[in-house]
Amino acid sequence: MRLLLVSPLSGPPEERRRGKGLLPPLSLLTVAGITPPEVEIKLVDEAVEELEISAEWDLVGITATTAQAPRAYEIAQAFRALGVPVVLGGIHPTALPEEAAQHADAVVVGEAEGLWPQVIADAREGRIKRFYRHPQGCFPELGGVNPRRDLLKKDAYILTSTVQVTRGCPYGCAFCSVTQFFGRTYRTRPVQEVLEEVAHLKEKIVVFVDDNILGFPAYARQLFEALKGLGKHWLSQASLPQLQDESLLKLAADSGCKGLFVGFESLSPEELKRVRKFHNDTRRYVETIKRLHQYGIGVIGSFILGLDSDDKSVFERIKDFAFRAKLDLLQASILTPLPGTLLYEEMEREGRIVERDWSKYNGNHVVFRPLRLTVEELHLGFRQLLQETYSWGGILRRLLGIHRRWPVFGTLNLIFRQGVKGYLNRVKRLTAV
Repeated sequence: MRLLLVSPLSGPPEERRRGKGLLPPLSLLTVAGITPPEVEIKLVDEAVEELEISAEWDLVGITATTAQAPRAYEIAQAFRALGVPVVLGGIHPTALPEEAAQHADAVVVGEAEGLWPQVIADAREGRIKRFYRHPQGCFPELGGVNPRRDLLKKDAYILTSTVQVTRGCPYGCAFCSVTQFFGRTYRTRPVQEVLEEVAHLKEKIVVFVDDNILGFPAYARQLFEALKGLGKHWLSQASLPQLQDESLLKLAADSGCKGLFVGFESLSPEELKRVRKFHNDTRRYVETIKRLHQYGIGVIGSFILGLDSDDKSVFERIKDFAFRAKLDLLQASILTPLPGTLLYEEMEREGRIVERDWSKYNGNHVVFRPLRLTVEELHLGFRQLLQETYSWGGILRRLLGIHRRWPVFGTLNLIFRQGVKGYLNRVKRLTAV
C-alpha cells in the first residue's frame, strides 16, 4: 500500500508562498509514526516543496487548519478525480466534519491515535467509512509516540527538532481551538520516552510544541530534571500563572529553556475577562517578563488586535508595552473567530462574521465586524504595529542589552523581520492593483 501525507499551503492564493519553513508538520510525522510499517509513505509539506497530483497512491491523507482548508479541499478534489481515496483530518475538519466530508472519502475527527490504523485497514479492504471518531469523552494516551522525521525534506526548515510532550490546556479561552480539538483534558507523555526522543535529536535547539508545557507543574518538574543532562536548548509555550513560580522557572532555565511563547493577548483586564482569559493579570505582565529575563529566558509575547474594547489607541499602547517590557519577539495577530470556538459561536449569533473564505482565517485579515474600529483602521494599525516593532530601530529598542538571549532571539528577530517585510510587500502590491 502506498500512502501520501500532505500539509497544504496556507492562506489566500495570492499570499501563499513556498520557501524555507520555520517548523515541520509534526502532526503528520506522528500520523506516519502510527502507520503500519509495511505501508510505503511519502510526506509532502507544500510550504517547502511542490505537490505532484497523480494516481500512483492508494490513499491520500491531508491535514488542515482553518487557513489551510480551501487548499486542502482543492487537493482532495484533484486526487479524488483520479480515483484516489482521500482522508481529511486536523483542527478544521474536527470543528466542521460535515463540511470536510463534502470534499473527502473520510474524515478523522479529533486525534489520530487509536483511529488511524483502522483507517488504513479499511482503506486496504475498500470499505473506508465516512467518519472516524473516538467515543464521547475518550482521548488517547500519549505513550508510544514515534514521529517519522526521516520523511522530511532535508535542510527545508529553520528549526527541525519539534517534540510534543503534553496535549491540552487547563484553561478555556473563548478564541482558542485547543479545547475543541483536545477536549478539556491535560495529558502527558512518559518522561523517559520524551528523554529518549530528545537525546536522539541531532540539533541543539528543540521546540516543544505544547500549548502549555507548564500546565501541570509536577510533570514539568520531572521533565526539566530529566532534560538537565542532555545539553539541549529549548523553546515552548506557557501561561502566566505558572510563570509566577520562581523555583519552576529556575528549573526550566537549568534544563535549557531559552524562550517561552506567552499569551498576554490584551492590556485590558475587562477584555481578558470577556474572552475568558481569567488567569491573566495585567499587573504582572512586566514583572513576569523581567523575571524570565533574569533566568536568561526570552519572551515571545502574543497580543490580539480587534477585541471589542480596542480603539485606535490600542496599536500604540501595545507597541509602547513591547518596547518598555523589552519583549524579545512580538506576535501580533488580528482577532479571528475560528470555527469550533466560543468566540465563533458568539459572533455567529450576533451576525458579526462578514467573511466566509476560510483561507483568510490566518490572523492577518479582518473577517468580522469590529465594534470600535473600522475594518480599514484595524488592518492599517496591524500593519503599522508590525512595521514599527520589526524595523531595525524597533528590534534594537527591544533587544538592546539582552546579552544571554541574543544568540537565539537575534536570529529569530531577523526571521520575523523577513516575514513581516514579505507580508507588507504583498499587501502593498495587492492594494496597488
